[in-house]
Amino acid sequence: MKNKKTLVLGASENTARYANMAIHKLLSKDQSVVAIGQRAGEVEGVKIQTKQVPFTNIDTVTLYLNPTRQRDYYNYIISLAPKRVIFNPGTENPEFYQLLRSNNIQVEVACTLVLLGTGQY
Repeated sequence: MKNKKTLVLGASENTARYANMAIHKLLSKDQSVVAIGQRAGEVEGVKIQTKQVPFTNIDTVTLYLNPTRQRDYYNYIISLAPKRVIFNPGTENPEFYQLLRSNNIQVEVACTLVLLGTGQY
């Protein structure tokens, strides 16, 4: 079922970070994962990129960036044309919701870990 690709934005090698936990959980659920973070690194074989890589076939973007840091990624995320963007707790951003919806991208205010844990991902 590795057809749906998820971009974890705000990825970290720090195992205490939710973005790191999300990468592990996504992989355990057989999801394809790509990642972008502040620092280059690797989580379970997934390389953390530091630049806005023009990934293709992104189904979901899961955000682990605060609203101020998200601004640098508005156009980038829209250019990827994902089906949905998940705003994890602490990343809520009504300004960005509107922008995404006007580009026909679904907005989900939820916790990726909870969605995966309850089979709603």
